[in-house]
Amino acid sequence: MAASGLPSELDGLAVVVVNYGSSGLLARTLGSVAAALPEAVVVVVDNFSTKEELASLRSLASTHGWDVVASAENVGFGSGMNAGVARAGELGARRFLLLNPDATIDRASVAALAQRSAVEPLALLSPVVRRSDGTPWSVGADVYLRDGRIRSAARRGTVPGERVPWLSGACLLVTAELWDAVGGFADEYFLYWEDVDLSLRVTRAGGTLSLVEEATAVHDEGGTQGTDGSRSGARKSATYYYYNIRNRLLFAARNLPPETVRAWRRSTVPVAWEILLQGGRRQFLTSTEAVRAGWRGARDGLRLSRTPRHPDRPRTTEPTSR
Repeated sequence: MAASGLPSELDGLAVVVVNYGSSGLLARTLGSVAAALPEAVVVVVDNFSTKEELASLRSLASTHGWDVVASAENVGFGSGMNAGVARAGELGARRFLLLNPDATIDRASVAALAQRSAVEPLALLSPVVRRSDGTPWSVGADVYLRDGRIRSAARRGTVPGERVPWLSGACLLVTAELWDAVGGFADEYFLYWEDVDLSLRVTRAGGTLSLVEEATAVHDEGGTQGTDGSRSGARKSATYYYYNIRNRLLFAARNLPPETVRAWRRSTVPVAWEILLQGGRRQFLTSTEAVRAGWRGARDGLRLSRTPRHPDRPRTTEPTSR
C-alpha cells in the first residue's frame, strides 16, 4: 500500500537480488532501491561465499526487513534467481524486479516498467541500463546466428544476418504469469548467457521483449564486464572469460539446429579470442590466466555442444535456511 493507505501501482512487486560476497555493496545499492519502493517485498538469495558474509547479509537484511534465502553453495546467477522468485511468490508477489547487486533503479522507472507489465503481462521488460557516467551500458543486444557473435542493439541495420534479440539480466521485470510459462532461468549456465536463453524462450512461448525507454537503471561496477560487448579495454575476470566462451556453445546446443551449432563450433577460436580481447592486450603481458580460462571455456563448450541439449524447466534450488 502507498503511504496514503490507497493501493499502489507497485503492490504485488518483489525485488529479487542474488548476492555473492556483496553485502557491503548491497547496503548502498539495494538499500536505496528498497527505500524508494516501500510496497515491495525484497528477497536476497545468498550464494554462499563465507560464514562471515552470510552473517553480514543477515544483519543488513534484518535492519531493512528483507527476506534472505541462504544457499549452502554458490549455485550461480540463474539458479539463485529461480530460488528468489520462488520465495517471493510464496510471500505473495506477482511481479518480480530482477536486479544485479551493483545496479540501482528509481521509483519512477520501476513504475514505468510496472505500468507496461499491466498491459503486456507476457512481456519481458528492461529499462535502458546506463553506467554511472551516463553512457549506455545496455539497450538490448543481439546474437547473430551465422557465427554466435553478440552485438549491441544499437548496431541493428549495420550488420547483416539473422539475429536473436535479448535483454540483459542486470535489470528485468517479469510477471508471475510469464515466469511460470517459461520456467525461469536455465540452471546449466551458472553465469552469463542465461539471460540470452531466457529471452529466446520468452519469444518461443509467445511472449515479447520490450525495452522501456522511459525507464533507466544504473549499472556501476558490473559495467566493466561489458556483457553486450559494448565496452572493452578493462581487464575481466577468468570467470567472465570462461563462462562467456563456454556458454555461447551451450546456448547453441540447447536452442539451435545442428547446422547452426556446427557453424558456431567452427567459429569458436576467433570468437573466443575476441572475448579475451575485451580485457585488452596488456593483460597477456603479465599473466596467462585469461588465455587459460579461454582455453578451458572453449574446450568445455565444445564438449557440451557435441550433442543437442533440449531445454526443460529448471529446478528451483531449495534454501537451507531463512
